[in-house]
Amino acid sequence: MHTSHNGMEFGRYYSAMAKRQIRPVFMVHDLIPLTHAEYCRPNVDATHRLRMHTALKQASGLIMNSQATLDSLADEARRANLPLPPTVVARLASGVTPRPLAPRPLPEPYFVMLGTIEPRKNHWFILHVWRRLVEQLGTAAPKLVVIGRRGWECENVIDMLERCESLKGVVIEEAHCSDEQLHAYLQHAQALLFPSFVEGYGMPLAEALALKVPVLASDLDVFHEIADDIPDYLDPLDGPGWLARIQAYTRADSPERAAQVTRIERFREPTWTEHFEHVDGFLETLR
Repeated sequence: MHTSHNGMEFGRYYSAMAKRQIRPVFMVHDLIPLTHAEYCRPNVDATHRLRMHTALKQASGLIMNSQATLDSLADEARRANLPLPPTVVARLASGVTPRPLAPRPLPEPYFVMLGTIEPRKNHWFILHVWRRLVEQLGTAAPKLVVIGRRGWECENVIDMLERCESLKGVVIEEAHCSDEQLHAYLQHAQALLFPSFVEGYGMPLAEALALKVPVLASDLDVFHEIADDIPDYLDPLDGPGWLARIQAYTRADSPERAAQVTRIERFREPTWTEHFEHVDGFLETLR
């Protein structure tokens, strides 16, 4: 069983396993380099296509992190006229453990973005929304905490973080955040912001809801799969919509936020026990 995409493209691995009468099972996390190559490093799409096609041809079984990922792989198999091996969907648990309420890290209302800074996460868009918030609200504008390391092809985001005067002191970048800091930021946030253009799963969504933190998210199928109708969903290009919802969630007496807090009680977090029940049951069918 191989749980990473790395190495899936090397046919010699499959040959070596076949000689030892070992049948390979791989986990597929996403097909983003194929479906949205513009958000990835150059030439990753060719490598990832080779990975997926080799797995389709050679794997005895494939484990998916979401139905959305399985649908994407099935589409690619049809497009390439390749058979789809036996598959199973086994969603990932967040790994969040209950913790005592931490001291509030900021006195002002604030929102959190969580994840590597890269184009598909849509940080640039949110930073423009924040500049507009500062223009409209001045010192009453909420703060934004950006948690995650700087990734690839994000120069425009870095320019905003380092050179936009109106965002200085309002946007806080946390590139190296401990688990304790992360949970403290999430516990007291007005909401987690998740405006991605595409995701294979979306772990921050599950993490936030597990901590009973509201989420404003892109209207993606995989997010509905994980969280049903609990978050507030918006188009990732709807600037006025995000602006209005963030302003609504900033208010201490926000009825919109209170309504989602009530909905969060219905959230059923994926667990590792369920994940491995799906995986183990699937492996039994391959005997």
